[in-house]
Amino acid sequence: MPDTQTKPKFRWHIVVFLAPAVLVYTAVMIYPLFNTLRLSLFTEIDQERVFVGLQNFRTLFGDTVWSTQFWNALGNNFWFFVVHMLVQNPIGVALAAILSHPKLRFASFYRSAIFIPTILSFVIVGFAWKLILSPIWGIAPGMLDAVGLKSLYAPWLGKEAYALTALSLVSVWQFVGIPMMLIYAALLSIPDEILEAAEVEGITGFASFWKIKLPLILPSIGIISILTFVANFNAFDLIYAAQGALAGPDFSTDILGTFMYRTFFGFQLQLGDPHMGSTIASAMFAIILVGVCLYLFGIQSRMRRYQF
Repeated sequence: MPDTQTKPKFRWHIVVFLAPAVLVYTAVMIYPLFNTLRLSLFTEIDQERVFVGLQNFRTLFGDTVWSTQFWNALGNNFWFFVVHMLVQNPIGVALAAILSHPKLRFASFYRSAIFIPTILSFVIVGFAWKLILSPIWGIAPGMLDAVGLKSLYAPWLGKEAYALTALSLVSVWQFVGIPMMLIYAALLSIPDEILEAAEVEGITGFASFWKIKLPLILPSIGIISILTFVANFNAFDLIYAAQGALAGPDFSTDILGTFMYRTFFGFQLQLGDPHMGSTIASAMFAIILVGVCLYLFGIQSRMRRYQF
């Protein structure tokens, strides 16, 4: 009697197709991550690398000089994230709702115009807005004067109280197209049968969006929120391009990315310390990991009830 239970053949083509991506991802992501964690456990004494365990973390959180800089950067980073959550994402949802209206003309043109800043370089955006907001040669004072609001102008990037918020809003302007497009795609994926049933019940217009569409796109909003969290706590380029490595004025725009950069590579009279820089990077990784885990296990599970 022939053996009907044969072992399944190993699918080598899967390995062939996945191997290049796995190797590249390991080389540019996995290895640098573990090497950073390894460097944070060492220090350099008399030009010799010495294992010190968690001593660098004790220095970062326990030493007054280091902890003051770290908590200042973390607080600024948190505010940077809050501005994006409270301004960028709601505007993105509103724009997606408007642009998804079937009777809106030139919707594709508006979507493209809003999304274009997203593909611009951080350096271009940083220097361009620094010139626009400049009190000497910027066009912002003249534009406000033209509409009779010149009294509202202030050198926002030069004042400690406003610099970080101003740069946060610049970042919102640049990246509002991402939540807009993701929510737009989520709105288009809602079955027409649900919307038609709502119309039969007399739910139309804004009520339809608030009572029908919004609950159905909550999972997409949750994904956008966690992407915003990860991106903002990895931010560096815009602050560096606009305010430099010192993140002025007086470190008022300093975030974890610029703090780690100055520590790792050094800047002006500050010597670079790869081990303390890796410690800051490890702390950043831990913060992002905790935030992502809280979302995955605390929020996403509650949103599944809205999925089809």
